[in-house]
Amino acid sequence: MKNSNKKYVHYKKQAAPEDGSVRAKKHLGQHFLMDENVAKNIADSLTYSGYKNVLEIGPGMGVLTKYLVKKDIDFHVIEIDSESVVYLKENYPELEGKVHEKDFLKYDLKEIFQEEPYAIIGNFPYNISTQIVFKTLENRDQIPEFSGMFQKEVAQRIAAPHGNKTYGILSVLTQAFYDVTYLFTVPPGVFNPPPKVDSGVILLKRKEDFKLPCDEALFFRVVKTAFQQRRKTLRNSLKIFQLPDELREDVIFNQRPEQLSTEEFIDLTLKIQPYAV
Repeated sequence: MKNSNKKYVHYKKQAAPEDGSVRAKKHLGQHFLMDENVAKNIADSLTYSGYKNVLEIGPGMGVLTKYLVKKDIDFHVIEIDSESVVYLKENYPELEGKVHEKDFLKYDLKEIFQEEPYAIIGNFPYNISTQIVFKTLENRDQIPEFSGMFQKEVAQRIAAPHGNKTYGILSVLTQAFYDVTYLFTVPPGVFNPPPKVDSGVILLKRKEDFKLPCDEALFFRVVKTAFQQRRKTLRNSLKIFQLPDELREDVIFNQRPEQLSTEEFIDLTLKIQPYAV
C-alpha cells in the first residue's frame, strides 16, 4: 500500500489518529488489512454450511467484518484491543451485544455459543496465531470450519505434507482432525503497517469422522515427543515411553518423525498404547 510506512510513523507519533481510526499496536501484533478484495475472499472462503454461528478473531477496524455482517449468520467478534472495540461499536451498530472485549486464548466460548457449533475466521495476529490453532483443536467438537490469515511460513507449516521440512507438530495435529487447504498468499503492502513477510490464508474443514481410533491424549503426546528431537529416529526420540525391545524393532521406529503421515502417527500410537502409562 502506497505510503504505508509513512502513515505508520505518523501513528507512532500520536496518541491516537485524528481521523478516528485505530492505531496499530505492535505488542498486539496488529497489521490492519487494507485490501477489500482480500477481505472479501477471506469472508467468502467459509462454506457457511451446517452451522449458523461465526466468530471473527481480532477484527481491528472491521475490513473483514463489513463482509461478514452481510452473511445470513449469527455473527460475533472477539477483540482484546479496547480502542478497536470502541471503533467497532461506533461503526457497526448491527453488532450490538456481539462485540466481546476478551482475550480469545483465555475466554470460554461456551459463554457465547453454549454447545452449538461455530466457525472461526480472522486476520490473526502473528504473535498468537499458532495458539489460536491449538485452542481450535481443543474445541474441535464445536468448530467444523476455520479460515484465517497467518504469517505465510506458519500457514505453509500447517498445510505441509509429510516428508516436507516444514512438516511438524502443528501439521500433524491439525491434519489429524481437519482437511487443510492453503488458499492464497497475501503480500505485505496490503497491510498497515506492512509486515516484513508475506501472509498466507488457509481453510480448515473438519473431517467427517474426526474421532481418532487411538487414545487422543496419547496421540498428542507421541507427536510432540517425537518432534522435540526431530533429527533422531523414533527409536531414540521415544525412549521416554520405555517400550519393550520387541516393539522397538518394528520398522516404523527406524523412521524420523517428518517421514510419518498423520495416519502413520495414529498407527504408531496404537502400537504404543498397550504399554503407555
